[in-house]
Amino acid sequence: MERQMIRNPILRGFHPDPSIIRVGGDYYIATSTFEWWPGVRLHHSKDMVNWELIGYPLNRISQLDLRGVGASQGVWAPCLTYHEGVFYLLYTVVTAFYCNMYDTNNYLVTARDIHGPWSEPVPLNNFGFDPSLFHDDDGRKYVVSMVTDHRVPKKYAGRLVLQEYDPVERKMTGPIRDIYTADRIFLEGPHIFKRNGWYYLFAADTGTGEGHGQSILRSRSVWGPYEMFKADFMRRDSDGEAWSILTSRCYGDIPLQKAGHCDLVETPSGEWYAVHLCGRPLDRRNPEDTPRFAGCRRYPLGRETAIQKMRWTEDGWLTLDSGGTTPKEFVPAPEDVPVLPETEKRYFRDDFTAPALSPEYQSLRIPMTERYLSLSERPGFLRMFGRSGLASRFSQSLIAVRMTEFDMEISARLEFEPEGFKQMAGLVVLYDTDNYFYLHISRDEDCGKCVTLLRAENKRYEYLTGYLPVPAGIPVELRAVSHHFYFTFSYRLERGEWQELAAELDGSFLSDEACDEGWFTGSMAGICCQDLTGMGKYADFDWFEVKEL
Repeated sequence: MERQMIRNPILRGFHPDPSIIRVGGDYYIATSTFEWWPGVRLHHSKDMVNWELIGYPLNRISQLDLRGVGASQGVWAPCLTYHEGVFYLLYTVVTAFYCNMYDTNNYLVTARDIHGPWSEPVPLNNFGFDPSLFHDDDGRKYVVSMVTDHRVPKKYAGRLVLQEYDPVERKMTGPIRDIYTADRIFLEGPHIFKRNGWYYLFAADTGTGEGHGQSILRSRSVWGPYEMFKADFMRRDSDGEAWSILTSRCYGDIPLQKAGHCDLVETPSGEWYAVHLCGRPLDRRNPEDTPRFAGCRRYPLGRETAIQKMRWTEDGWLTLDSGGTTPKEFVPAPEDVPVLPETEKRYFRDDFTAPALSPEYQSLRIPMTERYLSLSERPGFLRMFGRSGLASRFSQSLIAVRMTEFDMEISARLEFEPEGFKQMAGLVVLYDTDNYFYLHISRDEDCGKCVTLLRAENKRYEYLTGYLPVPAGIPVELRAVSHHFYFTFSYRLERGEWQELAAELDGSFLSDEACDEGWFTGSMAGICCQDLTGMGKYADFDWFEVKEL
């Protein structure tokens, strides 16, 4: 049978730190969500070719309180496992980063059904981020995680610790032991697997930028010592680089960059695959005088999820099935998957006729309760109540979906009658609270109801148009079109002719490398409403649409 080919990335746009499991004939992937609510994004597949979003395990404030967390903080690197009828999900909630002493709070939730309900969180430890749960074949369970080091200078470049977890008492137990310490090679995102009597420590290496990679180590004991796989086909240009079985490092011309942070799954027929994060770069770079990541390429779609076919060598090491160390854009699907037609381009439209929001949407840090929006007050519309400004880390009325390609069109139709300049509603393309384009309706003292375009770039704010008057009582359509992340913004009245406001604006600053604070998420497109008077003026959105061009 002709093999179906999987096209990478399989989860396009902001989907980093994938963790994968198989339960019977079903595959599930969990990815990081950082400051976006709800927490941890879950996808399902039967064939590893087609993936469907099925929800979020962390959907209650009692499980996840993100109010006040900084950009790219919040939920990091979930680990999804399954054992004896129970799904286990470990995750970190980062509440202080970009500082000397990180606060990395690690939790565990469980469920009998992948769709939930998921339990209240069990606190684990706070040594560092990226905790992972290993189920040994004798019934014992262990948590491995990296350790942050606030000392100046750090004593270790990289450190991993292991401790046993008691599922009956629901707590950590026994000694805490280092299983990896290194003065130069940094490891994170660890997972432990057992195969043929070997314990394998599978870990991300060398940061999460263009130097990123994936290493594998092994030991006869879960407690170590672990030996790193080193082979001649692995390229290293310095002692600080790991021996990576997967990396884009040193190969800047391949389409999938930043490859690393893997997890493994075995198919029913015994084939092995690794999911990993990756990024697709633009042709634009940071200026050479940028304080952070000077001269680096920009990745506005964020870190995405890809998959590679793997194989075990005769002497028990794991390698890419294709040979070498670089990720491939097209990968053979499992042997029992039939050839399917090519996937159509993404098209998402919401006419707000359903009783609940689509799971494609996420909000910033808080759930969108009736204080922020309603689908019932005006049937067929989303009523959004104006709350805090776009810089708020506590109470924004905003929902957004992921930008999945460089060429996209985003549009919305709304009715909004602001009474003053502190009331706004419209279309937003954003990376975080300091970086966005905001095409919106407001009110000006001189021209009345108006449409305008605001750009925020690392807390530098500029209105890119004047205040252009629009008639009261008439719906307005707003549109942003991206071609290779150059944006053109337009509006029109009652389905008339589009009026262009600004063209070919470079949106590459909405990227991991260009933002001063956050650099772990990706560009999002959505709708929002603000009322800085505190009166809660609402906007009614008729529809919202996103499509790939």
